[in-house]
Amino acid sequence: MKIAVTGGTGFVGRHLARSLSLGGHSLVLVARGLDRRDETVRHLAQTSFVPIGIDDEDRLAQAFAGCDAVAHCAGINREIGHQTYQRVHIDGTRKVANAAKRAGVKKIVLLSFLRARPDCGSLYHESKWAAEQIVRSLGLDYTILKPGVIYGRGDHLLDHLSRALRTLPLFALVGITDRPIRPVAVEDVVRLMQASLVEGRLSRRTVAVLGPEEIPLREAVERIAKVIGKRAFLIGMPVFLHYILAWGFERVMTIPLISIAQVRILSEGIAEPLPACGMPPADLRPGKFFTEEEIRQGLPEMTSFGPKDLRWFA
Repeated sequence: MKIAVTGGTGFVGRHLARSLSLGGHSLVLVARGLDRRDETVRHLAQTSFVPIGIDDEDRLAQAFAGCDAVAHCAGINREIGHQTYQRVHIDGTRKVANAAKRAGVKKIVLLSFLRARPDCGSLYHESKWAAEQIVRSLGLDYTILKPGVIYGRGDHLLDHLSRALRTLPLFALVGITDRPIRPVAVEDVVRLMQASLVEGRLSRRTVAVLGPEEIPLREAVERIAKVIGKRAFLIGMPVFLHYILAWGFERVMTIPLISIAQVRILSEGIAEPLPACGMPPADLRPGKFFTEEEIRQGLPEMTSFGPKDLRWFA
């Protein structure tokens, strides 16, 4: 098969690309090319890299020509300049969807978010929901996958938490009361995406993607700290203070330690879909636990935060 992946150089996109390439599929990776953490993904066998954003429907249609399916992984968790939730999640998804239809694509798989929903006061959640509705109304076969916290090599969870703990072993939990999460391994997410793209499974379904283990965020932080050999001092901090910190981090860091959208996400907990939706069949259900070995395999190089993480020195 020939499959296009938007956000193809991003975290989930490049893991999906590697898996599809190993399966012998031809790939078209669509991305602005700003994420250069692993440029080898651009040179996989039978892979072409198209350095465009998702704001040009005509160029997207050209890139999708001859593709059997599109995996739409492009997205943001903070707004920077013209990269707004409206422009990326809503307008961008509409252009990806229209381009796929024009190019004769038969299937689109959308990577959404576990608790994406309308009228909740969060532009991130609302824009992700709007993207789902665009895909549902397209008239093509589709699968919408709604993961919560995804972890693995190149993620945000392991990368930022491990580096934060190496910089300062004091960690502020979001809210006075700890909230649960169900971390899901990127390999499990990719397996679901591949089954939908290649095997045609989960047709016209919206599916929650959750790891097999529900744990408090506190425990997740402690497990990461143990693996990197650090002792973590955890305190509960009011949500409004986290919003203030996130506002500042978004303005001074290239990749914020925490974004405004992530404060909202963590303050709610990430263990149940909202609104309710289906679960994967037993043979596709995520099975990797958030163990020390899984954490170790996903950890980045042993570095702390420093000047290079600030926009002025990037």
